[in-house]
Amino acid sequence: MAGPLLVPDASVLLKWVLKSENEEHLDRAAALKAAWLAGSCEVVVPTLWVFEMANVLGLKQPANAGDLLQAMIDLRVPEESPAACATHIFTLMRDYRVTAYDAAYHALALVRGGTMVTADRQYAKKARGAGQIQVLDDWRPPA
Repeated sequence: MAGPLLVPDASVLLKWVLKSENEEHLDRAAALKAAWLAGSCEVVVPTLWVFEMANVLGLKQPANAGDLLQAMIDLRVPEESPAACATHIFTLMRDYRVTAYDAAYHALALVRGGTMVTADRQYAKKARGAGQIQVLDDWRPPA
């Protein structure tokens, strides 16, 4: 067993490559990545992660977007299709008034018995009633 299953959303994954000085909780995001690479937890993301990251990287780092995205792709983060979680995605959207994009990460955590980790406090506040969600600044590496 590799430890707990975590579903980091795009707000966390982006911190793995965007390392600006004003970025909050880079240390926690780096610790999550290190824990996964060390095998002390498992990580899985919905396949839409690449589109979300490409969108933000293209806007915030247009000159380096391709290289930054390729660095993430090279990590080979395990992926699953959001299609397997569609019912849960729609339930989260309806019950918590969230986007399908955000709900895809959360639904994957719910279906797989993991925990969604997000830096998006607004999403976490809206959808906390569904459970299995943790804000990045509260996350601690597995012991």
